[in-house]
Amino acid sequence: MWKDKNVILIFIGEFIAGIGLWLGIIGNLEFMQRHVPSDFVKSLILFSGLLAGVIVSPIAGRWIDTYAKKHILLYAGIGRICSVVFMLFALKYESIFLMVCFMVSIQVAAAFYFPTLQAIIPLVVRDEKQLMAINGMHMNISALSRISGTAFGGALLMITSLQTLYIGAIVAYILLFLLTFFIDIKEERRETKHNTKEKQRFTDIFPIIQQLPIVYIAVILTIVPQLFIGGFNLMVINISELQHDSSIKGWLYTIEGIGFLFGAFFIKYAAREQTYVKWMYALTCFIALAQLSLHFAHIKWVSLVSFGLFGICVGCFFPMIATIFQTNVPKLYHGRFFSFKNMFDRVTFQVVLLASGFLLDTIGLERMVVLFGILSFLLIMYTMFRKKESMLKSEGA
Repeated sequence: MWKDKNVILIFIGEFIAGIGLWLGIIGNLEFMQRHVPSDFVKSLILFSGLLAGVIVSPIAGRWIDTYAKKHILLYAGIGRICSVVFMLFALKYESIFLMVCFMVSIQVAAAFYFPTLQAIIPLVVRDEKQLMAINGMHMNISALSRISGTAFGGALLMITSLQTLYIGAIVAYILLFLLTFFIDIKEERRETKHNTKEKQRFTDIFPIIQQLPIVYIAVILTIVPQLFIGGFNLMVINISELQHDSSIKGWLYTIEGIGFLFGAFFIKYAAREQTYVKWMYALTCFIALAQLSLHFAHIKWVSLVSFGLFGICVGCFFPMIATIFQTNVPKLYHGRFFSFKNMFDRVTFQVVLLASGFLLDTIGLERMVVLFGILSFLLIMYTMFRKKESMLKSEGA
């Protein structure tokens, strides 16, 4: 695995891209704190970028399945570099409109880049047994880049200007763009004539998902960790207030991050293809239990254990479902599928985020986590019934 040039380039590229991404996020938050007094307007600015990414996802999926994936990565890289230019002008003129242009363009580029990367990994790693290890390492590098990017961005803000953060982001994206040239992807040659393009409909992916029970189950079960992730930051703030301890925020993030790294390392040795479904159910049940246990979040050790358990479970869960999708969905549909998955995750995240904010204001943390925990178990039970139903149909056939 480590002798493969493409794998090394993907990992280095992911780390550099993560640094650039988080430098930009730190810069965005600082810019909005200075120039946007309303929390509601801040949320609208953030939502505008996510909405743009959702809108272009169907187009991105069709293009990824139609055109050379390396070319799409390169064009997405150019889009990222150009998008940061909007932000540099926004800083110069103190323009909120130019910041919105930056948010929209960077999210559109991401809507093409990340599904393409997911579709490329099984082309680069032909041995399906190594896919789990690659996906786990990919998740770990993403987590490390998040930690490094936020730490580096915070340090830069203390010693230099906001503009330097975005220059750092541009440098990171230029390095990523140059690295992409050296990736060697062997794809089947495709015709791109008009009649072929017509056949590449985004909606073609939905019957495929329905026909593959393990994929359908995995898609539905991803909602369970999203119920935790969507309100993650809001829950951390509320736990800090419940315990009257501001330092607990750092401990919760640290424990969850360490758990994630451990889970992603552990799952590649523990799970086998024949046991993926059992692992999915076990992990989502533990995630639901972690959610329910936060009913006692006023007790410090309980909140730490809950976040640690959640970190380990999602560290196992996400590399495994990535492997399930890459090995079960036909490669012809990878672009559209991963674009759909990207869109599904974004919409779910936004819905959970809004619901978490509303529920925390109305019923409080202790009741909200019980509600989300029950909903998680209902989703798990629903997929179990669907699985049993599909097995009976296949036996009847």
